[in-house]
Amino acid sequence: MGNPHILVLATGGTIAGKAGSATRHDYRPGQIGIDELLAHVAELDLSAELSGRQVANIGSEDITPAIWSALHEGIVEAMSAPDIAGVIVTHGTDTAEETAFLLDLTLPTTKPVVLVGAMRPADAVGSDGLRNFANAVRVASDPDAAGRGVLVVMGDRVFAARDVRKVNTRGTDAFRGYPRESIGLVTPSALDWFGAPWRVGEAARFAYSPDLPEVPILPIWAGIEPDYVARLTSPQTRGVVVAGVGEGNMPDPVRQALKQLAAEGVAVVRASRIDQGLVDREPEDEANGFVAARALNPPKARILLQLLLAAGASDPAAMQAEFDRR
Repeated sequence: MGNPHILVLATGGTIAGKAGSATRHDYRPGQIGIDELLAHVAELDLSAELSGRQVANIGSEDITPAIWSALHEGIVEAMSAPDIAGVIVTHGTDTAEETAFLLDLTLPTTKPVVLVGAMRPADAVGSDGLRNFANAVRVASDPDAAGRGVLVVMGDRVFAARDVRKVNTRGTDAFRGYPRESIGLVTPSALDWFGAPWRVGEAARFAYSPDLPEVPILPIWAGIEPDYVARLTSPQTRGVVVAGVGEGNMPDPVRQALKQLAAEGVAVVRASRIDQGLVDREPEDEANGFVAARALNPPKARILLQLLLAAGASDPAAMQAEFDRR
């Protein structure tokens, strides 16, 4: 049996970035194309056959629904290709957790799908890109990686899409998982899982939609005025995710403004701006028509809410059941 064939879908990011100096702080992401990246990787003599496709070459702060659609389409094609064992997506770290979670909810679990990036550009001293990529190849080549949903590989750790989040602006150990930490440890020569796959042969949980409903995130801060809710929303707004203080808290005038929106049919989800911790239901949620985000941070709560709305969900209790599953 030959080496597994891994398809690499490239979107740019720091892993494809250059600074022009090994010690310069600022740099430009998305400067290296997929062919150049794979040429560098070939020197590592990895036990995989790699082919690549350039989907975009941007910093991930510029990710768009059109790029998400192209990624989703490319991965779905790879899922049905008998010669492809797994897929790697190179991606900037700023929004990797959002892309990973969207794909996790809208793809089957029949083949490994791994997002990978870097915290330092390719020409920086101590660049982590090639090691992270070699680790991603190790994960994507392992049949046991299937059945775990979409994975993110950074800093010698494997994270599940539901859990992963970026927690540091710099440094190669910038990702953590919540409520689970990493679900595996990986190096270019070894891979250790912390348990068996839990989604073996599972179909996509949601149909992918290229036109997701408008759902803004409402940040809460000390002294916020309730009229900010009206300034943030529009007639096209289908839902609002609150990045609340503490356990999804907000001043009462803001709560009343959102309660009115919920009464008008706008879905309202309470999440927290704090990095870790659950947002459980509170006694007033049922009367207010609110949904508690549980373990999902505001960006991920927004994606789940968008998919629910796109699927026709409107009942807060049914939405709460979906958030409780994550």
